[in-house]
Amino acid sequence: MRKIKGLRWWMVSLITTGLIVNYLARNTLSVAAPSMMSELGITTEQYAHIVVAWQVCYALMQPIAGYIVDAVGTKIGFAVFALAWSLVCAGAALATGWGSLAAFRGMLGASEAAGIPSGVKAVSEWFPAKERSVAIGWFNIGSSVGALLAPPLVVWAMLHGSWEWAFVIVGVLGIVWTTVWVLFYQSPARHKSLSDDERQYIVQGQEVQHSAPTGTFKKQRWTQLLASRNFWAVGLPRILSEPAWQTFNAWIPLYMMTERHMNLKEVAMFAWLPFLAADIGCVLGGYLSPWAHKHLGLSLLNSRKLVVVFGALCMVGPACVGLVASPYTAIALLCVGGFAHQTLSGALYSATSDMFGRHEVATATGMAGMMGYLGAAAFTALFGILVTKIGYSPLFMLLAAMDVVAAVLLCFLARQRKHTPELTLITPPHAAADAPAR
Repeated sequence: MRKIKGLRWWMVSLITTGLIVNYLARNTLSVAAPSMMSELGITTEQYAHIVVAWQVCYALMQPIAGYIVDAVGTKIGFAVFALAWSLVCAGAALATGWGSLAAFRGMLGASEAAGIPSGVKAVSEWFPAKERSVAIGWFNIGSSVGALLAPPLVVWAMLHGSWEWAFVIVGVLGIVWTTVWVLFYQSPARHKSLSDDERQYIVQGQEVQHSAPTGTFKKQRWTQLLASRNFWAVGLPRILSEPAWQTFNAWIPLYMMTERHMNLKEVAMFAWLPFLAADIGCVLGGYLSPWAHKHLGLSLLNSRKLVVVFGALCMVGPACVGLVASPYTAIALLCVGGFAHQTLSGALYSATSDMFGRHEVATATGMAGMMGYLGAAAFTALFGILVTKIGYSPLFMLLAAMDVVAAVLLCFLARQRKHTPELTLITPPHAAADAPAR
């Protein structure tokens, strides 16, 4: 079979496309919300319940989805979940009130939970350590590209049909992507189009927990992961940082219409800009880490920490949104927030892939994701109650403060991975005498 040069970058492009469809499905609701709330008689508080339904189910399913993907493999695991979220997304067109819509959103959250763990696992398989943050930065733009494309797509569907069509169109796109994934994705060890040189480059550049043959290391149980310091080094920052991104995804269109008095066409024109800025943050953050590693002499893990600190400090932008009168300046500050969060988020994913092996990285990512989305769900429930009482501005300030605390926790808790007794090499008895000293 013909070898494809730079195949690992084609694989990350495929993952990115999947994340775009994933985030299209979850962001369709926020853009259609004003029309749906009016047509179905949904209040602001009920809308918050709908958003929380997605967040809670997504959060609780994350560790389960990560475990399943680790167990059955990236290809099959991602495909099954992608097909499920596509069907559920299309099914939301049948909603008749806030209760049924919350049920569909809950099922969507549960099925979409495998997206990020699958992406991180695939990158850990296909990329050497020094390129991993760049690859994660590129696939992570799928989240913001999906959010970026949602406003014009949903508004187009609503202007030419109804909000129901928007959900159906995104569902069909998901089914198409799932088919492409099944046809073209394979692990590096099995992909027939991967050249020997590129396979060697990938393996030689990976840490031992990623490059060692299957069965070399004992996989940590989820209880052992939960008890480790490094898990909490990423889990606690997820709790504090995830509410910002979920707030941007769920509330920006509604904020623009209710607080800044924009009409539907203006929302379509401007609501995607914070997510374009988020794309830039994904990519820049991915390249910033290896730059710091090379030019500042930082270890890879410390370079990830530096990027998280940089992103957290940039959250001062949305914290100031209540101080400006112009809606366009407010959008600009929200753009800074989108850039900041995705810069921070990509570095957190990279740090997770640095500290956990290939047979546990999806599980660890899912468990940390569960904590993040439970934090987001709690914040969204609070947001839905307080936004009508104190407004958006104090809540945006709180989000910025939480990101700063998240960066501090990562810096103090995260440590370079060492081979613990649970992760020592499994040496066959007959080879023990010949094993080199370490």
